[in-house]
Amino acid sequence: MYAQLVDTGVTKVRSAEDMSDDERSFQQRIDEGIRIESKDWMPDAYRRTLVRQISQHAHSEIVGQLPEGNWVTRAPTLERKAVLLAKIQDEAGHGLYLYSAAETLGVSRDQMLADLHSGKAKYSSIFNYPTLNWADIGAIGWLVDGSAIINQVPLCRCSYGPYARAMVRVCKEESFHQRQGYDILLKLCNGTPEQKQMAQDALNRWWWPALMMFGPSDADSLHSAQSAQWRIKLFSNDALRQKMVDQTVPQAEFLGLSIPDPDLKWNDERGHYDFGAIDWDEFYNVIQGNGPCNRERLGARVKAWQDGAWFRDALVAHADKQSAAHPAERQVA
Repeated sequence: MYAQLVDTGVTKVRSAEDMSDDERSFQQRIDEGIRIESKDWMPDAYRRTLVRQISQHAHSEIVGQLPEGNWVTRAPTLERKAVLLAKIQDEAGHGLYLYSAAETLGVSRDQMLADLHSGKAKYSSIFNYPTLNWADIGAIGWLVDGSAIINQVPLCRCSYGPYARAMVRVCKEESFHQRQGYDILLKLCNGTPEQKQMAQDALNRWWWPALMMFGPSDADSLHSAQSAQWRIKLFSNDALRQKMVDQTVPQAEFLGLSIPDPDLKWNDERGHYDFGAIDWDEFYNVIQGNGPCNRERLGARVKAWQDGAWFRDALVAHADKQSAAHPAERQVA
């Protein structure tokens, strides 16, 4: 899954004249395509930007299991159940890769999760919408994971090494997730008229939230320019959103579905599809905690954390006991 970033303050792009010697050397390494590693010197603002981005990405992977987990017991066949279980397991793994990548920047996992549970840290707005029927699971795979791939493939080439390497496996697995979702809708669209209408209804409900996933328009994005200079971000929000539209419209036509946008049309001069205005008021309302499922999603995560406290405590107690029983091994380590 994918986390669009929530801007919490303006990060100003600095010119070479405004940089210290360390900052100029750091920027030169990035300009030359040299990866930054966890023990390398980096500006505090670079570190903070990465912690914010990677932790929000990790939170989205974990929270993103909830809308789909609700349908494991109701999947229409045993095969669909097994595939969905595998996908949910992948999402958990993605969250763990990303939390591990963020930890290399000096932030603890407990702190990141505390920020999520308190509402300080955000996750992708898309996961605050309900999954009303089985077609929604197909729409999530097709549209949400399809958008994730578009956003995340460039991250495999971002400037921070641990993040870039984590994204390689994530992107491979997201490709499977996108195919899983499209296959669900393909089956529905070739089924009964009622099943095809389910698919159309799901597309109607998920289309606009999926476009919002890429974050605010470039003119309103507070961190994009600096993230681009640092090569954390390789493409703008609007460029990625346009790629998603151009890629998805032909797929919808193949399914026999209609994109719910009366302004959608091909533009020969641009070589792209033109599309209608996005309701950014809805986007920010969801981000601020007022979406259809915000409280339900966050409540589920907090409950899971609290219910698992005994197990985490047992693991720590076991590790302490083993360390006390084998002090020589601890000294060598």
